[in-house]
Amino acid sequence: MNSYLASAAASAWSQPFFHHALLAGTFIALAAGLVGYFLVLRAQVFTGDALSHVAFTGAMAALAAGYDLRLGLFLACVLVALPLGGIGRRGKADDVVIGSGFAWILGLGSFFLTLYTTSASGMNDGGAGVRVLFGSIFGLDGGQTLVAVLAAAAVTSVVLLIGRPLLFATLDESVAVARGVPVKALGLGFLVLVGVTAGEATQAVGSLLLLGLLAAPAGAAVRLTDRPFRGLALAAGLAVGEMWAGLAAAAWIPQCPPSFSIMAAATLVYATTYLRRPAIRRPETVTA
Repeated sequence: MNSYLASAAASAWSQPFFHHALLAGTFIALAAGLVGYFLVLRAQVFTGDALSHVAFTGAMAALAAGYDLRLGLFLACVLVALPLGGIGRRGKADDVVIGSGFAWILGLGSFFLTLYTTSASGMNDGGAGVRVLFGSIFGLDGGQTLVAVLAAAAVTSVVLLIGRPLLFATLDESVAVARGVPVKALGLGFLVLVGVTAGEATQAVGSLLLLGLLAAPAGAAVRLTDRPFRGLALAAGLAVGEMWAGLAAAAWIPQCPPSFSIMAAATLVYATTYLRRPAIRRPETVTA
């Protein structure tokens, strides 16, 4: 049995699909870790939860209209992230309204999925919904991998560029405004980054598990250190390490879906942070 698993793993690791998954997954995880850290600090994890519903509907709408599903992923996630950011940070939306809205969004996605699968172009692609819901990182081709890498690299670069003023605005908004920091513009720009990251991460772990990749590494980093820049680096490092561990496990055990193994690694790391005394909940003040 051990020799069989080792042979299967060696065979998978030598295949182009695994190289594509490893390259795309590394950059997606890096962007998700950085963006997720700010989501946790800004108490906007709710936005990530909402986008996990929206990603499915956006992808199915794009396919039903005859477009690439990634177009729907990006547009839907970005357009919905902007208004939901206000609810997640300041609003007190009613739970019934939120639950009903999410259910309606998923129902709309099911409607678009039916339209697509019953159309001429979707007759032979009944697994599109499953790929969006649970991810298809082992199914990325060279072109899709390139798009994922470029999008994630762009998100990472922008986060690092605006990281210091965004952190200042996150921890002490009133003082940041007084210092001339463009708080509103930073907030809107950050939510665009969240939308792009969500669209890319959906390809790796699926819309159902999207929130875990954004929140789990960042939540672990917040518990492990109260130093903001160290926490930012730790969140990114944990996300990448969990992605690698998940892909390796999926290659080692062919019956293990990569999205499950990635989330299992992320959950295990987060759970282990409860074995130590948590860090201060809010990091130290940062000035621009």
